[in-house]
Amino acid sequence: MNQKKKYIDKELSWLSFNERVLQEAADENNPLIERMRFLGIYSRNLDEFYKVHFADLKRRVLIRKEQDLSGNLSSLLQKIQDKVLKNDQDFDCLYNKLLLEMAHNNICLINEQQLSTNQQIWLRKYFKNNLKQHIIPIIINHTTNLISFLKDDYTYLIVEIINDYKIIYALLEIPSDKVEHFIILPSEIPHLHKPIILVDNILRYCLDDIFKGFFDYNRINAYSMKMTRNAEYDLMMEMESSLMELMSSSLKQRLTAEPVRLVYQRDMPNKLVELLRHKLGISSYDSVVASNRYHNFKDFIKFPSIGAIHLINKPLPRLRNIWFDQFRNGFDAIRDHDVLLYYPYHTFEHVLELLRQASFDPNVLAIKINIYRVAKDSRIINSIIYAAHNGKKVTVVVELQARFNEEANIYWAKRLTAAGVHVLFSAPGLKIHAKLFLISRKEEDHIIRYAHIGTGNFNEKTARLYTDYSLLTADNRITKEVKRVFNFIENPYRSVNFEHLMVSPQNSRRILYQLIDQEIISSQTGINAEIILKINNLVDRGLISRLYAASSAGVKIRVLVRGMCSLIPNILGVSENIQVISIIDRFLEHARVYVFQNKGDPLVYLSSADWMTRNIDYRIEVAVSLLDPSLRQLVLDLLELQFNDTVKARLLDKDLSNHYVPRGNRRKLRSQLAIYNYLKALQQEKILSN
Repeated sequence: MNQKKKYIDKELSWLSFNERVLQEAADENNPLIERMRFLGIYSRNLDEFYKVHFADLKRRVLIRKEQDLSGNLSSLLQKIQDKVLKNDQDFDCLYNKLLLEMAHNNICLINEQQLSTNQQIWLRKYFKNNLKQHIIPIIINHTTNLISFLKDDYTYLIVEIINDYKIIYALLEIPSDKVEHFIILPSEIPHLHKPIILVDNILRYCLDDIFKGFFDYNRINAYSMKMTRNAEYDLMMEMESSLMELMSSSLKQRLTAEPVRLVYQRDMPNKLVELLRHKLGISSYDSVVASNRYHNFKDFIKFPSIGAIHLINKPLPRLRNIWFDQFRNGFDAIRDHDVLLYYPYHTFEHVLELLRQASFDPNVLAIKINIYRVAKDSRIINSIIYAAHNGKKVTVVVELQARFNEEANIYWAKRLTAAGVHVLFSAPGLKIHAKLFLISRKEEDHIIRYAHIGTGNFNEKTARLYTDYSLLTADNRITKEVKRVFNFIENPYRSVNFEHLMVSPQNSRRILYQLIDQEIISSQTGINAEIILKINNLVDRGLISRLYAASSAGVKIRVLVRGMCSLIPNILGVSENIQVISIIDRFLEHARVYVFQNKGDPLVYLSSADWMTRNIDYRIEVAVSLLDPSLRQLVLDLLELQFNDTVKARLLDKDLSNHYVPRGNRRKLRSQLAIYNYLKALQQEKILSN
């Protein structure tokens, strides 16, 4: 079979994933304000797509053009442009529809031309007291360097200041990072009508307040635009430079990186569009999009919770793992029995509390932890700093190369170092994406170690939004290997052996191939064989090829993938035994789980790694085998709920059609709510049994 037909381009698959997000905004069964927020998620995702995936493809096109080999990639670039254009048209139609539905619910997004007299008076006062101090126009002339000035993915107003003789252009930055983006105006019908205006439109209304007295003009117009930059950076290796210095330098590169997308207001004059294209150096390989007057829809993620209660999701209170309540501290609980937490259904408070206890417990000798993305006001960082002040030996591995978190992690590294924490960094080009900590505690005459191996970051904010597993264990079989991982991080080119952990780039590919091959052998010898995967992205062609071989040998394969999937199911003679679904719902599906039937004794791995070449071969990632039979069964039960979803599951296919899984005569099952109820029932059962 033609190799191309066996794989979907990852960029097109990514756009198909974002189309599923747009489906959630269109789903009338979702509360109205949540649908508006999904528009924001779609927009934020698309911004990141251009910064990373589109920018990388453009770079590859230009490199191959020099070698006269760019044909296929140029064709892919055009397919991407066409797909984005179609999705954006659907987005605009959906947004207008949702505005009408909001109005029917007495929530009205109004523009500067729809203000009542009282609202006009109120708005000018608001501008003077809250906005004016943040507005400094940039006058555009032949010497203005827009590329160095414009911030990535900020919205700007390009202002035409017109008199009888000439046109002056000025640039206004929308200060949405300094003020609320949605301003609730006084209502003409109190308690019923809730008018909202975007900060962009406040500036449009107050143009005279900004420019009058400084410029003579007959007319003044404003048009919105935004630019997206390439988010990649080069690490310029110099022997004398530390990684922190290199990352700081590379972030400066990103600030002035070349544009890859220009979005402008559809009715902007052609002369002004051409001026922007010239000033920004926009080429035929970049994306130029004529759109409506709003471009930073990612702000809609924070659309205010106003109006009737049914317009937002019903809260799901976080569940406690009551095992912790039976012991005087977290260490006693974990030593007695492994604990598995599943966020956001379980509270992240258990992990925060364990690290808080470790920071002052006189028996704790040392703490080691990796951080990749932490919350802005991280309680974990605070506990680590207090632990250092309390004389613990604390080592923190800070991943400075965590995309879009580099600046924050540089800040944390400096703060930790100032507190006396031993801070380590990854080698350039070898990101540390594992989610580990290791606490060493003296108990009687022994050193007992407590480990965390997870699928998600140590981040209080994302633990409320992302589904992720945390395994907390004192099992020596695991903790001694976690200790080896930290040794490996300090010496990444030294050979290390692992039995219960998969550690990229050390052994993950080899073990995954072996486990798939074992299922192939089982199937060929008449033994029931099955592979279950839950991952964010499946694009590594080596692993996909192995799954195709397993399918051809009769192995049943079920895959739940949130984002990119290059594997094509149901190809005759190649993948008839592979089913791929995707679930997009109120929580972001982030956990990675690998299951291998293993002749009736299932192996269940929780992992930080997706099946992407970078995660398997070029990052430090950790997957742990669940040794406790009850925890293995719990994960298998939760996976079954997801594979039986009849509400939010979509079938992935070669056409990227995103059709919902046919319900047939099965009952309605929305897996995220079913999982919450399942875990809540387990909690109640344990409470009653105690």
